[in-house]
Amino acid sequence: MEPTGQNLPQGNQTTLIGFILLGFSDVPDLQGFLFGVFLIIYVIILMGNSLIIIIINVDPSLRNPMYYFLGNFSSLEICYVSVIVPRMLIDLCTQNRNISFLACATQMYFFLVLGATECFILTVMAYDRYIAICNPLLYPLIMNSRMCIQLAAGCWVTGIPVHIGFTYQIFSLPFCGSHQLNHFFCDVPPVLQLACGDTFMAEMLIYVVAVLVVTIPFMLIFGSYVKIISTIMKLPSVTGRAKAFSTCSSHLMVVALFFGSGIISYLRPKSSHSTGMDKFLSLFYTIVTPVFNPMIYCLRNKDVMVALKKFLSKWIVL
Repeated sequence: MEPTGQNLPQGNQTTLIGFILLGFSDVPDLQGFLFGVFLIIYVIILMGNSLIIIIINVDPSLRNPMYYFLGNFSSLEICYVSVIVPRMLIDLCTQNRNISFLACATQMYFFLVLGATECFILTVMAYDRYIAICNPLLYPLIMNSRMCIQLAAGCWVTGIPVHIGFTYQIFSLPFCGSHQLNHFFCDVPPVLQLACGDTFMAEMLIYVVAVLVVTIPFMLIFGSYVKIISTIMKLPSVTGRAKAFSTCSSHLMVVALFFGSGIISYLRPKSSHSTGMDKFLSLFYTIVTPVFNPMIYCLRNKDVMVALKKFLSKWIVL
């Protein structure tokens, strides 16, 4: 009889066939409820971001750099949650929590690449607002269509080579002892906890990548908004100040939600890690933030609301 995933021999774990994602197995009575909640959230994320993409493409008034990057951001959010949520729903529904070694590495890789892309796109969106508010006369020259395409392409591809090496480094480690992954997806900290031997290099790489991908973009965004707020406060018109703040407030809220949870999760000391807190923070930046993003950008942006009403009125009439 084949040994099950629960009682594999403790010897050579470098040839693991996979891990067991424990997920939310510690609350067995809530499996059906959690499945329903996460399914509804996933559908909302898909519909909300798809609607934003459609509106931006069909409404001529939204064909400018700010909404071009917002369209990219919404496309990214769909990809980002689709790396994690469908697998989590399958686990909750079937209770088959086994994930192959290759599938785990693939999920981690795409999660890291898309997470890095999100950091970069949020930075580019801040740069776009900085040029629009601080250098309005040069805005059409600087943020031309070619520059927008180059910036967006750079955001999508920059993280690819970095995270190939990073993921390879993590999964090159020997894994011994338990192969039960106490998480709902293959995130870096819980996978690293199962590794044996010297993990110092991998842990240092986490901090290096986190600084390059999270901290530096966050500081660039922070610096941009210091300049933006300083410029806005100098505007003579109260109406002008209010309009300028309104175009930035939604982006600032998304940045605070995403970067706040990401920095706390990856840059806090290893000694302060706990399974419950790790799962909570992961839920926050993988599911909660993406579900709020379409609402934030729609409800707090007058141009998007006007375009949405026009779009819905056409469909209602049809």
